[in-house]
Amino acid sequence: MPLIMFASPKGGVGKTTMTANIADALRRNGRRVMVMDFDPQNTLRLHFGVPLTDTAGFMADLPKRPDWRNLVRQTASGVMLLPHGAIDIRGALGLSSALERDPELLAAPLRAILADPGLLVIADTSPGPSHALNLLAPLASMVVAVLMADATSAALVPEIENGRFLGAGTMAALFAGRLRVVLNGVDPNARLSRASAETVARHLGPRLLGAMCREEVVAEALAAQRLLLDIAPTSRAAEDLREIARGIEAALPAVPDGLQAGWGAR
Repeated sequence: MPLIMFASPKGGVGKTTMTANIADALRRNGRRVMVMDFDPQNTLRLHFGVPLTDTAGFMADLPKRPDWRNLVRQTASGVMLLPHGAIDIRGALGLSSALERDPELLAAPLRAILADPGLLVIADTSPGPSHALNLLAPLASMVVAVLMADATSAALVPEIENGRFLGAGTMAALFAGRLRVVLNGVDPNARLSRASAETVARHLGPRLLGAMCREEVVAEALAAQRLLLDIAPTSRAAEDLREIARGIEAALPAVPDGLQAGWGAR
């Protein structure tokens, strides 16, 4: 039932890579996990070995009211994947208009998915504001903002702290209470990266879930369409990943006995 939403005020921060690998780490910790792709780039599937030719997905077909159960991919990792699906500019504009007219297009299936008490749902959203973000944020137990360890991200800390990128006014304040941050791409040997990471950590305090170092093996895992804990389980990045997953796990409710099995496990 818990929903964890990964978001970012800007693109290019490794949000989708973080989403996929955290989903895998939490599954290895004993959770039954479904990861959902709300980013029209439709790249989350690549981390789970879904063939490039498999372009079907849930969000791309949302105006047609598809049955989401028929679109779930059972991946080799054990994580269930609901891909976004391939979409062009015209389709993206149509989807945005459809959600603006009828938010229940997405809200109704989301409620059905979240009704499973033994399922942990992890959502990868597109950078910046979107209709999906507005619908997901009120339902999320935790919003994880991913930032790069660079000067630009350090400058975005005030926007992260007040939750403004999730909305405005009172709604932003409400979401900000559930907001946590992960720093990505920290290079301890680069002075600017280290200084940026220290600045962000100082400002965010306990809201900072953790940081992941910059290692070539992370990009190599994506190139191989595999997950980091599969190809480099002893790497420093893998240990950072486990630490972040432990921080998320600590904030989640325990799964009652007997609720790990569900429709997705049959």
